Amino acid sequence: MRIGIDISQIVHEGTGVATYTKELVKGLAYQQANKGSNELVLFGASLRRFGILKGFMATLPKKNIRSRIYPMPPSVALPLFNTLPRLPIEWFTGNLDVYQSSDWLEPKASCPKVTVVHDLAMLKFPEVAHPSILATHKNKLRLVKEESSLVIAVSKATKQDLIELLGFKENKIIVIYEAPSEEYKTGIRNTPASKRVLEKYGIEGPYLLAVGTREPRKNLPRIIEGFRRLSNRGLRLVIVGKYGWGPDVVKTDNVYPIGFVPLEDMPALYSSAEAFVYPSLYEGFGLPVLEAMSCETPVVTSNRSSLPEVAGEAAVLVNPLSADEIAVGIKTAMKDRAILTRKGLVQAQKFSWDKTAKETLAVYNQALLLNNGK
Repeated sequence: MRIGIDISQIVHEGTGVATYTKELVKGLAYQQANKGSNELVLFGASLRRFGILKGFMATLPKKNIRSRIYPMPPSVALPLFNTLPRLPIEWFTGNLDVYQSSDWLEPKASCPKVTVVHDLAMLKFPEVAHPSILATHKNKLRLVKEESSLVIAVSKATKQDLIELLGFKENKIIVIYEAPSEEYKTGIRNTPASKRVLEKYGIEGPYLLAVGTREPRKNLPRIIEGFRRLSNRGLRLVIVGKYGWGPDVVKTDNVYPIGFVPLEDMPALYSSAEAFVYPSLYEGFGLPVLEAMSCETPVVTSNRSSLPEVAGEAAVLVNPLSADEIAVGIKTAMKDRAILTRKGLVQAQKFSWDKTAKETLAVYNQALLLNNGK
């Protein structure tokens, strides 16, 4: 089987979609290199970040992998693939047996298409998106509903959103979970390497960690308010993530935004934290929850959207609209650290990219069978 996959979104480093795309492709690539007979044709389009696409290709095994990377800006790619007259992906990849589209581009295809939907945040919170981006997203989802043989949802919550908000057929949606990357692991806390990372970012003393693009959906104002209601004055709140939009976080003596942090430093930041605080208003999956659990860090997260599904019984669940509940949740996580870290490791180990890749390959085969049965 010749499988086309759009990897364009990996250029948005630090985002959940970029992590998903990288890890899925790595899992599929190594499975095919070791014992597979399928060929992966990796399509990518970017101009300013073309080097990131080429660099990622260099990390993959050569067997059964084909690169189709183009220096193409979004201003060209979107009209080519998302509006009429749309070009077929085979013009760029050659013939395919199945094609997996990205989070953004939705080209025509002669073969069956599989589309991954990460979340419907823009539809649930239209006020958080620029009107042109919202229109593009709605158009893409319309094309997915009309053209994709099967849809992969990254959680049961996202599947339910597709059914309730857009009227997708339930039997067309298959849930396949994400997983923490192998870099997130135990035994990092209090090591010389982790101490060097803390020194690099000027972090001293005990701290709580919050991670995510600084935008309203991540609920940072209530996280900060909950943090300020704690009586522990020696504690800091470290916030990782680039600025998105909306009111930004103001740095103070104990609230410390440090911006984007590369993957290689994140395990140390998770492991060294007293607790990970993630009461997001909405997530399609919530991968940072599993990243923190993999690093033996207790988690406080929301009791809504996909987050209870991902966290299971291994986190403190709170109402994200209540700063008081967030404060109490933080106290509970710190008090029950030992039991929560044990439960968290068990929960995180239920997810793996190898499993995700195998289940995704099964969906490709299912899409091909559905197409052949028409």
